[in-house]
Amino acid sequence: MAVIGVGAFGRNHARVYHDLAREEASAVEFVGVVDSNSARAVQVAAEFGTQAFASLPELLQRGKPQAASVAVPTQSHLQVMRELVENGVDVLVEKPIAPTLADADEMLHLAQQHGRIAQAGQLERFNPAVRATLPLLTKPMFFEVHRLSVFTPRSLDVDVVLDLMIHDIDVVLSFVQSGVKEIRAVGLPILSSKVDIANVRMEFDSGCVANFTASRVSTERVRKLRFFQPQQYISLDYTRQDVVTFTVSSNGAGASGLAGLLASMGEEEPEHPSSPQIKIARPEVVRVEPLRAELCSFLNSVRTRSSPAIPLDDGRRALAVALEILEVIRQHSRNVNLDRLL
Repeated sequence: MAVIGVGAFGRNHARVYHDLAREEASAVEFVGVVDSNSARAVQVAAEFGTQAFASLPELLQRGKPQAASVAVPTQSHLQVMRELVENGVDVLVEKPIAPTLADADEMLHLAQQHGRIAQAGQLERFNPAVRATLPLLTKPMFFEVHRLSVFTPRSLDVDVVLDLMIHDIDVVLSFVQSGVKEIRAVGLPILSSKVDIANVRMEFDSGCVANFTASRVSTERVRKLRFFQPQQYISLDYTRQDVVTFTVSSNGAGASGLAGLLASMGEEEPEHPSSPQIKIARPEVVRVEPLRAELCSFLNSVRTRSSPAIPLDDGRRALAVALEILEVIRQHSRNVNLDRLL
C-alpha cells in the first residue's frame, strides 16, 4: 500500500495503513508516501515507519505498490489516478472523486480499461451509524440533514458542497434509491472565495424530500441526519455513531400518535415517552473508525478482485448532484444580484 498526498486527510490514511501493517493478521505492507511538499512527506513517513518518495514515478519504480490511496487536491485526481492504473495499481480516490463529470467519466474509463479496482472515498457510508440504519429503511419520505464545521484552511480548493455536503448527498442517495427531480439551493462565500455555507432542498422522483445544510464557518461541529418514513422517525448522529428510532404502533397512527412522536423527538432519548404508542429503540451499533473500515473494505476488494463497496460510479453520482447544486446556487445568486460574490 501507498498514500499519494499526505496533507490533512492523507495523513490519516497513512496512520491507518501503518496500524494495519503492524497487525500480523492484516498482511499489509505500507511501502511509502508521496507528496509535492517533500518536507511533509519525510515527516509523515518518519512518523508512520515508511519511506518518502520524491515523485510518483519514483514510488512506482522503487516502491511498487499494489494499491494506493489518492488524497491529493481534487484537481489532480485524474492525473494521479491515470499514472497509477496504467502501472497496474488499484486505487481508492478521496471525495469528491473529480472536479468535473468529464474527469470522473475518464477515471471510470481508465479503471475499466486497465482492469483495476477503483473505490470512491465516500467515508460516511462506512460510519457504523449509517450501516446500522440500512436494515431499518422502508420508504424514506423526508430528510433533515445538518453538517456544520468550524473554519479551517483545509479543502478550500472546493466549495462546501463538494467538501462537506457531498458526504450527506451520497448517504441520502443510497438510502432513497431514486432519481433527483428538482433542486433548489442558496449558498454564500463567507471566509473564502468559494461557497462556505449552503442550504439545499431536493425532491426525488419517489416523492421524498431532503433538506441539507452544510457550513464550514459555524461556531459548532454538527453531523446529524434525521428522516421520516411511514410510522417512524429515525435520528442518526455521525459523530457519536448513534441511531435512535421512534416508531408509532399501528393503532397509534392518529393525531395522538403523531403528537406523541413529535413530542418524543429530541437530541436525547426521553426517560418516559410522551405516548404509550411510541416505541423508542437504539439499534445495536458496532463502533469502529469509519476510515479503518473503509480502507479494510478496499484492501479486501484488492485481495479478492471483487467489486468495491463504493464503486467510482457512486462517487460520480454524488458528484453530479453536487455540481448541479452549485449551478443552482450560481443561478440563484444571479437572480438576486449576488453573482459578483461567487
